[in-house]
Order: sequence, then structure tokens, then C-alpha cells
Amino acid sequence: MQLGSYFLDFSNDDKSTPEKQNWLSLQCNIDSLKSEKPQTTYKIYPFNPNFITDFKGHKLGMSVEQIDRLLAFRKQGRFANSPEEFQKVTGISDSLLNAISPYFKFPDWVNKKSSNQNGSNGWVDYSKDKYEKKEKNIVVIDINTATKEDLMKVYGIGEAISDRILKQKEVFGQFVSMEQMNDVWGLSPEVIEKLNQSFKVVNPKPKKININNASIKELGQFPYFKYPISKNIVTYRSMNGDLKIEDLTNIKAFPVDKIKIIALYLEF
Repeated sequence: MQLGSYFLDFSNDDKSTPEKQNWLSLQCNIDSLKSEKPQTTYKIYPFNPNFITDFKGHKLGMSVEQIDRLLAFRKQGRFANSPEEFQKVTGISDSLLNAISPYFKFPDWVNKKSSNQNGSNGWVDYSKDKYEKKEKNIVVIDINTATKEDLMKVYGIGEAISDRILKQKEVFGQFVSMEQMNDVWGLSPEVIEKLNQSFKVVNPKPKKININNASIKELGQFPYFKYPISKNIVTYRSMNGDLKIEDLTNIKAFPVDKIKIIALYLEF
């Protein structure tokens, strides 16, 4: 047996198929690609640091405590108007400030003021009291009578967004609340805040829908009611009689978060 194992060839011939040979030829490339460490980077675009979200703050390298300090500062209606003031509010390190501050983008009026009113330490005081008189000089316009030119005077609103606001007003007939600006795509919280300073809703008289007589098709033409909601309204109405405003919360899939706005378009 020992002599037989020495003289006889027990090796198996590898009769690979063409497909298998092709796969083996690519295996080296696959192994080399696997060994390479993927380089994933988070690209930073210019942004206003006052409106950093939890997610963006985390991506920038801020801690939870630093993000919370910024959010608490903003809840007071205050803004950081320089990299130094942002660091003072959040408590971020010098190294992190140096890394992200080149991407800070403050409104133009901040940059203009800072060039004229810098103190000895380079800081500018933009406290509410200092500019309260200036804010009183703002002429407030009814949003329902505002023109495209009026809207474009607000910093952050160009032709596209102004057209979008006017189109939204056309869909509803009239705005009944400035909260509806939150439904306009492309408006940031900063721009909405500026809009609220320059515009308001004055005595709205929108065309109302009689929710107790309107058909599914008629209800479906109202922007806040899609077909399933319109169907649920009619179904609830047929089972329980005429609706009252307090019944709206009982309707399946009804947008309860907008009930105060929706109610102003309805007739009971």
C-alpha cells in the first residue's frame, strides 16, 4: 500500500467550466477591492450656524451638550452673529471652530453691520433691544395682497420661491394663517421668520367648503384633503350625521396638526 501510494497519482484533475475560470480570474480584483478601506467623507456646504439641527451638529462633530446649548439659545429668540459668539454659546473647542467656521454663512445685513460697528474685540452686539427701533420701522403687508416684488424683498426669497408662495395662495384662494408658510417647499426657518416680520394675514375671507354637503370629489379638491381623507369624511358623516368641528379629530387619517387652519376653510 505504501508503494502504491508512492507510484500512483491520486490527484484530481480540476476540470473547471469556462464560467468558473472567468470567475476565478476576477477574484484577485475582488479581493484587492475588499482590502481597500472605503473613504467616506461628509461634504460641508455653506450654512447658517444658528439653524444647525441635531443631525447636522452630530455630523460636524458637536457633542449633544453643545447642540442643546445652541437650541436653548435659539429658543430665546437670539442669534449668534459671528464665529466667536457661536463658540461662546456652544462651548465648542478652538480646533472644531477652526474646522467649521469657514463654512459659516451669516445674512448680508450681519456682515454689513459688522464692517461698520466692530468693537475693540471684533464682536458686534445684535441684542434685541438695540435693534428694536429698527424692527418697528418695518412696514407689514397683508400676505394675500403681496406681489412677487414684495416677497422678493425678503432676504432668502428669489423668483422661484416667490412664485411658489403665490401659487400656493392661488391653490387655497387665500391664506388664513402665516403658519401655512411652513407648507411651502424650500422655505427655511430663517426665511419664514423674516416673512413673519414683513407680512401677516389681515381679515381673511376664504371660500369655504360645506363639509356636511360636499361630495367626495368636492372635498378632494381641497389641498389638505386627499381622496382617502375625503372618503373617510363622507363615511363618518353618513354614519353619524352632520359634523361639528370637534368631530374632525375622530375621522381616520385626518391631519389633526393642521386642524386650526383647516377649520377656517370649512363651513359646518
